Amino acid sequence: MKNSVITFPVPANEPVKAYLAGSPERVELEKELKRQSKLVVDIPIIIGGEEIRTGDVGKVTCPHDHKHVLATYHKVGKKEVEMAVKAAMKAWKEWSRTPWTTRAAVVMKMAELLATKYRPILNAATMLGQSKNIYQAEIDSACETIDFFRYNVHYASKIYSMQPKDGVGHLNHMEYRPLEGFILAVTPFNFTSIASNLCMTPVLMGNVALWKPSTTALLSNYYLMQLYKEAGLPDGVINFLPGSGALIGEVATQSKYFSGIHFTGSTETFNSLWRQAGQNLGKYISYPRLVGETGGKDFIFVHPSADAKAVATAAFCGAFEFQGQKCSAASRMYIPKSLWGDVLKDIKRMAKEVKMGDVADAKNFINAVIDQASFDKCKSYIDYAKKAKDAKVVMGGKCDKTKGWFVEPTVIETTNPRFKSMVEEIFGPILTVYPYDDNKVDEAVKLCDETSPYGLTGAVFGRDRLAVEKLADKLSYAAGNFYINDKPTGAVVGMQPFGGARASGTNDKAGGEFNLIRWIIPRVIKETLVSPTDYRYTYLK
Repeated sequence: MKNSVITFPVPANEPVKAYLAGSPERVELEKELKRQSKLVVDIPIIIGGEEIRTGDVGKVTCPHDHKHVLATYHKVGKKEVEMAVKAAMKAWKEWSRTPWTTRAAVVMKMAELLATKYRPILNAATMLGQSKNIYQAEIDSACETIDFFRYNVHYASKIYSMQPKDGVGHLNHMEYRPLEGFILAVTPFNFTSIASNLCMTPVLMGNVALWKPSTTALLSNYYLMQLYKEAGLPDGVINFLPGSGALIGEVATQSKYFSGIHFTGSTETFNSLWRQAGQNLGKYISYPRLVGETGGKDFIFVHPSADAKAVATAAFCGAFEFQGQKCSAASRMYIPKSLWGDVLKDIKRMAKEVKMGDVADAKNFINAVIDQASFDKCKSYIDYAKKAKDAKVVMGGKCDKTKGWFVEPTVIETTNPRFKSMVEEIFGPILTVYPYDDNKVDEAVKLCDETSPYGLTGAVFGRDRLAVEKLADKLSYAAGNFYINDKPTGAVVGMQPFGGARASGTNDKAGGEFNLIRWIIPRVIKETLVSPTDYRYTYLK
């Protein structure tokens, strides 16, 4: 008999391991990197727990060594997506009614498995498949994923405990039901943790999912599926569908059981899925929940009172860690002309000190961009700047695809605050800087707020705290995650729930209880203890 009232207190964040040379975690990781480097994994479609191989295959390669094949994967067709819908709805019948503490226990086991057995496996797969260095993989595929598991259970505990008060002669309580259908989770390449969270947040709340993983993150995502199964997640609760996002989205949004999208990716793709959902509204059992984190053109705004060295460090790390492929990466900077010379000098110093290359060499701080499309896009912006009359490349700018998709950390300086690379999302290691006159702070901050359609992350630097406060107020809607005297990246689960508005998404804050609430439908139940038997009001008697 289960009659305990179980609560899950606020967890501690997973400690980031140091991976010093010769440490147990470093030895274990290097061993796993060698093991996975020798494999060509056959990645199947997984529907209702069954592995399906269509024979229509693609390849997964290392971004830093694009001739090195890590895996082959089988692509879904329309038939497989329709099968996945049926498998999900079959699993929904039991999973949606499974006690939430049982679901929580499964998720907590995932966290423990990842903190131990699966840590080197997921980190190595993320390094090889997504070209992340040791630290970037550790904070993503290990620590943040574990934090999502543990914190989401805590947030669920808080939500389920939110109950209305009772009245005289009656009892009230709130029941939190999962959505009446399946969730389509469309996940990005850049964070293994996000790929996991977009599936597992709805699942924790009793939902089932069709998972469209990014083709360029398939290796780590496939290992996540193995982790879920070992933790006890029932077959069919998550269905793993590699292949065309357009096909999967079209078939999924036509089903009457389509209940929502949990998405991270481009604004254009999210807009397309939203339109498809809108066109099919009449088919659905309920209005679908559309939750998305999309594009960004994240900024650093520097006040004349700022510390030049702090700005340089934030600009370098914020723009170039993981090759600028974070949703939150610094992509444009507004800086007083009086500070720009010293800041650029320091950025150049750091660029000369870091090394770029294969993730297997721990000395490499910079690795490759994800694929040829990304490489070509980055190169096109650099080439455009080199030819422009109102901009110049002041650092980096070299691109080499001989072995991997390598783009140097690049800084573009412009006299045009609406220059192409100041406005458009690039998603690569390119920072565009607009130096402004020191006495024109107000004009510059207005440009920062109005130039980009996005509103994801941003940072303000300054030692004059009152001036910083005024800037923060003027940039109130420019970023959903806002930083003062820090780089605009590095949100931590439980500390800075993540998401933005404007063209950056629905701002439902992954890593917070706001997101979990989107995946449930409340039902209020009132029970009258003694039912009335007289219709008359008191004064009529």
